[in-house]
Amino acid sequence: MLILKPNCECCDTDLPASAPNARICTFECTFCADCAEMRFDKICPNCGGNLVVRPIRPPENLISNPASSVRFNKDHPECANPSLIN
Repeated sequence: MLILKPNCECCDTDLPASAPNARICTFECTFCADCAEMRFDKICPNCGGNLVVRPIRPPENLISNPASSVRFNKDHPECANPSLIN
């Protein structure tokens, strides 16, 4: 089952379940469109997978199975040190 992470793992931007700017990779790493496209060139810094638009859950599924409220924020050298970004 897909676990929707509620924020970008790089810049901590809020990404609710209906966010059209959420990007996700094969291993469910989650980033906002700005980080995915501008910082990471659509390649996940965690696993190297392609970052694509995260699926949006239909409202009826959100009611019966709400998104996790757990906050995720991983440390990425690219976020801590912008000079490492290509």
